[in-house]
Amino acid sequence: MKINFFSSSDDDHIIPIIENNDSPTDDVPQDGEVVGVLPLRNMVLFPGVLLPVAVSRPKSKKLVQTVYEQEKMLAVCCQREQNVSEPKGDDLYDLGVCARIARTIDVPDGSLMVILEGICRIRVVEYVSSKPYLKAKIKHEDEIFPKKNDKHFLAIASSIKDLTTKVLKLSESIPQEAAMAITNINNLPSFVNYVCVNFGLRITDKQELLSIDSLEDRALRLLELLNKEVQMLEMKADIQNKTREDINKQQREYYLHQQIETIQKELGDTSEQKSNEMLERAAKKKWSKEVQAVFEDELKRLKRMSTNAPDYSTQETYLETMLELPWNEYSEDNFDVKNARTVLDENHFGMEKVKERIVEFIAVQKQLQSISSKDEAIKSPIICLYGPPGVGKTSLGKSIATALGRKYTRVSLGGLHDESEIRGHRRTYIGAMPGRIIENIKKAKTSNPVFVLDEIDKIGMDYKGDPTSALLEVLDPEQNSHFHDNFLNIDYDLSKVFFIATANTLDSIPRPLLDRMELIEMTGYSIEEKVEIAKRHLIPKELKEHGLKATQLKFKKEVIEQIIDRYTRESGVRNLERQIAKVCRKVVTKMASEEEYNVTLTPEDIVTYLGQPRFSRDEYEGNKYIGVVTGLAWTKVGGEILFIEASLSQAKTPTLTLTGNLGDVMKESATIALGYIKAHAQDFKIPPEMFNKNAVHVHVPEGAVPKDGPSAGITMTTALVSAFTKRKVRPRIAMTGEMTLRGKVLPIGGVKEKILAAKRAGITDLILCDDNRKDIAEIPDFYLKGLKFHYVKDINEVINLALL
Repeated sequence: MKINFFSSSDDDHIIPIIENNDSPTDDVPQDGEVVGVLPLRNMVLFPGVLLPVAVSRPKSKKLVQTVYEQEKMLAVCCQREQNVSEPKGDDLYDLGVCARIARTIDVPDGSLMVILEGICRIRVVEYVSSKPYLKAKIKHEDEIFPKKNDKHFLAIASSIKDLTTKVLKLSESIPQEAAMAITNINNLPSFVNYVCVNFGLRITDKQELLSIDSLEDRALRLLELLNKEVQMLEMKADIQNKTREDINKQQREYYLHQQIETIQKELGDTSEQKSNEMLERAAKKKWSKEVQAVFEDELKRLKRMSTNAPDYSTQETYLETMLELPWNEYSEDNFDVKNARTVLDENHFGMEKVKERIVEFIAVQKQLQSISSKDEAIKSPIICLYGPPGVGKTSLGKSIATALGRKYTRVSLGGLHDESEIRGHRRTYIGAMPGRIIENIKKAKTSNPVFVLDEIDKIGMDYKGDPTSALLEVLDPEQNSHFHDNFLNIDYDLSKVFFIATANTLDSIPRPLLDRMELIEMTGYSIEEKVEIAKRHLIPKELKEHGLKATQLKFKKEVIEQIIDRYTRESGVRNLERQIAKVCRKVVTKMASEEEYNVTLTPEDIVTYLGQPRFSRDEYEGNKYIGVVTGLAWTKVGGEILFIEASLSQAKTPTLTLTGNLGDVMKESATIALGYIKAHAQDFKIPPEMFNKNAVHVHVPEGAVPKDGPSAGITMTTALVSAFTKRKVRPRIAMTGEMTLRGKVLPIGGVKEKILAAKRAGITDLILCDDNRKDIAEIPDFYLKGLKFHYVKDINEVINLALL
């Protein structure tokens, strides 16, 4: 027996282990035998080496106890990723070492210290179980040992000893007792493996060394790695010597600065005056005792610092930020429900769901205030308004602030990539600043503003962090009462802030962030709604901005509809506002030139001022053609009608041709429609030979516009039946709905927009799925006037209703 020194897994010191050279090897597992596998973090075991390991995982403790009691051996493999707490087979290197448990020691903290003795190299063939611990089939990996007294190998080993001696002299992390351990190891293969384990190599380097079959090649690779380590240690020593010289220089400068400060005080320095002013302001703050204590400590630190110190300005900015923040300062809420409804209706037309939610919030806050004490926190909701651009998401935040009587603040998150923009920078950096959340709370001067997080769907992510992860704390009602800003380094209460996030789409927002917000969709406006918005808001605003009176320029309803329908194509009203402004500019120019103009605008005036119409309205084209059916589609700018055209042509080989820039879903709808018609040809009185003698062509006009979605299923089926049976479609009828291969009609979305499109095009009859009745019930009656709805469940009902 002899004493060796081996490295622990938890720190870099060397601990003595008594090595037993007469360990039994007759119980080594055979190839293909199943053994338990012990995963190791940050260490690699080699044959012939003893290694202490702290075992704390329940599975690993179970494995060690079982193997030790049965006096068997186990496989030891290193983890690929050190942060995996419960590694599986894929998380471990295949190459490891078969080991014997030499000793186990119970540790007071509940873990187990195990001394492992490496026996031979093995490779994991297959993992067969993970319960109660990892088990795997193994096979042995043979090693190639040098010949006895091989001069080349002896020279390499001698060089390794010299380098390890240098490492011990240069490194402070390895105790000098390790030198004695090196001199006591007479077995050169064991010596090489011992150095591989204990001399500060990276895990990947150790795993590479273990994978080398030839011990001589392993020693050569080890020699290369030790050379690099010696070079690094020598460079570190050189840098430390230079640093000592720099510290001496800094000390000299410090004494000079102290003298300068003394001179400045004699000349009437203002730093002491600033500190007194800060103390006076701090006495008026409503912060807690904990915050007060932090402020006093940081102010003392500022007094001790030299004004010429690099971080003096950062420390001063920190204290100013603490003083400017509205700690426990709140604006008084206006919980008048009627007033809130009036304010929201005056500033915004439509948006009933959003208005209803705000009114509900005010009513709940009023009720809570009547039964709660003033000091009891009443949390504000966190809302996400999503919808197309220009529908009033951001401006609605201002109206909500006005209705509640709160301050309004806004931050644009579009293009944000740095997590520090949300959480702030740590004060270890020169020029550190608080994050945008704290900065905007400071500007609002109240702790319960209406805070709009604009464009939350356009946040980026790069090597500086993920801002959306930082927002998880901001927008979580259970966490934001203790929001931690890195610059402030004190918890700040955001629970009373009314957060309103805006987004154009939810696709790019991470699911955990969506889960923390109440989602309210804001769809595009219909033409009727845009007309009302133009009358109530846009026209008066533009007349005022262009210095016009209401008597000098008048917009009739038909003129407003003309601008909306022929000169804009959008969900919101931004382009509509631009077109109205353009008309106002033209009129003001005529007035300045003393030219005559029509006070009440006509359609001809609009063409003169805005040019020829940019868009044309889809109109019903009649039913004179067989195989042409009117469908309904939803777009981001509202509903539209579209025409599905089907035709047959004689052909030797029957084919189905689809044109019109159709997406995969629409193509599948056409395939389902033709398949259903073939299967039910007898029901439609279609001769079976027609399918073999004719090629089918389905086209959807405006081929430059991409089209997709399932709602054209019944429309395509009706068009094909019309083409095969030569039956015309009933006049002024349109339809929308998905169809299954069984002929069942399924519900679709965008019902309101599609109904408005049909009404504009002159459609009188609409065919919808029976399950869409509930959507019709939510639409105001004036939108439905002049329309007759036919609700169906099966495609046969559609055919009977649609075809003559």
